Amino acid sequence: MLLLHGAGAPVQSQYLTLLAQELALQGIEVWRVNFAYMQKSLQGQKQPPSKIAVLQQELAAFIKQLPNDLSLLVGGKSMGGRVATLLVAAEDETAQMSISAVCCFGYPFCPPAKKAQGISSRTEHFSRLKLPVLIVQGERDEFGGKAQLLEAPLTSWPQLSLHWLPFGDHDLTTLKKHPMSQQQLIQLAAGTCRDFINAKILAN
Repeated sequence: MLLLHGAGAPVQSQYLTLLAQELALQGIEVWRVNFAYMQKSLQGQKQPPSKIAVLQQELAAFIKQLPNDLSLLVGGKSMGGRVATLLVAAEDETAQMSISAVCCFGYPFCPPAKKAQGISSRTEHFSRLKLPVLIVQGERDEFGGKAQLLEAPLTSWPQLSLHWLPFGDHDLTTLKKHPMSQQQLIQLAAGTCRDFINAKILAN
C-alpha cells in the first residue's frame, strides 16, 4: 500500500505510524510518502497544501516509481484519500493501470466550517470511480459523521464501501467514557482494510 497523509500532518504522525504498523500486522506492505509541500514544511519552509490537481499529478508520479508485480493499493488519511479517489475517477487511466483499490481513512466529506454546503462537492466523482474504494470512517468524524451521511446516495456509488467505526472522530480518537481506545479503532481500521482486500482483490 502506498500510504498518503492528510492536509496538516505528515506520514510520520503518530496516527499514520500506528496505522502503518497495524496494516503491516495484517500482511500489507506499506510505503509512506509525503507530498512535496509537506516535505518542504518539514524542512522549515512551511507551506499550505498544493492544489488538488497538483497532488493528483504527484500521486501518479509516486505510483510510476513503484514495482508493478504486486497488487497496489493506495491508502490515504483524509486529504490523501480524497486525492486517491479523484485519481481513480479521472478520465486519464494511465496512472490507474497498476492500482487495484483505494482505502480511505477518514474521508473529508465536508470541512467542519462549511457543513452548510453539504457533501456533494467532494463526492460528485464517486459515481465515476473505476476501482473498488473503501472508506473507514469514525461515527463522530467532524468531516462527515454517521448522522451527517444518513441521506448520502450510497446506491449511486457502486464501487464504494463505507465502514463505520464506533465513537471515533477524524483521527479515530474516542470519548473517555468509551471502552475502546484510538489504537483499538486503528486496529479495526486495518483489519477492515484487510477484509476489503480479501473480498475485492484476492477473491477475483
